[in-house]
Amino acid sequence: MPLTQDSKTNLIERFKVHPKDTGSPEVQIALLSERITYMNEHFRVHRKDHASRRGLLIMVGKRRRLLEYLKRRNPDSYQQVIEKLGIRK
Repeated sequence: MPLTQDSKTNLIERFKVHPKDTGSPEVQIALLSERITYMNEHFRVHRKDHASRRGLLIMVGKRRRLLEYLKRRNPDSYQQVIEKLGIRK
């Protein structure tokens, strides 16, 4: 099931930097990771959905750029985000 309002709110609560935060790199990375996970499950069932696969590749590239930005700007926050999400080594 796609990202619901409740799950989105929970993700924002877990990754927010300040009380009114909705768009920091940490939150954006978390939301993209959740959508990417959903799309991976979608492709296990719908193997030939190439139009959506392009969207997935765009999301992965955007998440990669955001992670690089966060790594440059705030290495401590970068480490926390990748540990919480379980991405990277």
